[in-house]
Amino acid sequence: MSKFEHVGLDAIDFQILRELSIDGRASDVWLGEKINLSSTAVARRRKILEERQAVLSYSADLNMPMLGFSVVVFVAIELSSQAERALNEFEREVVKCPSVSYCGFVSGDTDFLIMLNVASFEDYDRVYRRELSMLPHVSRIRSSFVIREVARRATPPIVFQDRTEGR
Repeated sequence: MSKFEHVGLDAIDFQILRELSIDGRASDVWLGEKINLSSTAVARRRKILEERQAVLSYSADLNMPMLGFSVVVFVAIELSSQAERALNEFEREVVKCPSVSYCGFVSGDTDFLIMLNVASFEDYDRVYRRELSMLPHVSRIRSSFVIREVARRATPPIVFQDRTEGR
């Protein structure tokens, strides 16, 4: 019995997921050759992985600097209240902000962590004034600008460690 059976996926499923996390456009034929499985079997397993929501979606990783968004900003938001109503109102409005790439409710001395991609410091000033400062129940906004990207992964390698062996 594998230590990862509790998730209901076997080593072959994790091999498929690993390859899809690298290239979501990989064909069933290519995947089959890569993991030594027929393309029909890969297609069946891929469909099951999608139905079970192990694969949530397929997307393109866009080159944000090439598209004019070269500045990454992490924004820590503190609310004036952590009452359910305040949290719900903030969450309902933050998803409407066109500049927000990611927002998560976090533990610690801040309430929400937001990630933005902006064109410049001037563009961040616009986002700050027209989007962030207009959000309900905000009492404090702290921003950190990324100087240099060191690592960026959609899926960390640990997800596949010790899970793709033992066929």
